[in-house]
Amino acid sequence: MDHYDSDGFRSNVGIILTRQDGGLLLGGRAGQSGWQFPQGGIHADETPEQAMYRELHEEIGLNPEDVEVLGQTRGWLHYRLPDRYIRHNSEPICIGQKQVWFMLRLLSPENHLRLDTTDLPEFDRWRWVDYWRPVKEVIYFKRQVYVSALVELAPVLFADDIPPQPHWWPKQWSARLEKPAN
Repeated sequence: MDHYDSDGFRSNVGIILTRQDGGLLLGGRAGQSGWQFPQGGIHADETPEQAMYRELHEEIGLNPEDVEVLGQTRGWLHYRLPDRYIRHNSEPICIGQKQVWFMLRLLSPENHLRLDTTDLPEFDRWRWVDYWRPVKEVIYFKRQVYVSALVELAPVLFADDIPPQPHWWPKQWSARLEKPAN
């Protein structure tokens, strides 16, 4: 069983998989039009890193030797579910997720990616996208968490400077991307 905290947030891991050219892997939700990073719940007896490796295999068929861990977020990033997505008739009631995000680099050939390792695959397609594109592709209530994870983890991927924000980038998010003064 997945872990829930006393506030109703489900403990979860998020996986940002990159390849050598800096492209990020997005998975297409099975039977749906949506796209997202691989992610999944942390079982009560797992560490975030153990959950990350389990989800990595379940959702995209990769094993620990297929990737290099570049970094992880310092703490939990939270998002709340809109009321229409909360299952009020189930226990425990989940109001959202708190996530630890991992940045991984693919070491193996792309043909190691598999979407069919479980009876109910999370994804039925995948593609590589530019660094900020996932923010636009993910469902609206997860966007701020994607911004936070990508901003925090960008320095482990980009030695000099993170890629500039695209033209569609909302102004209220730009302040979060400015480097602090020394």
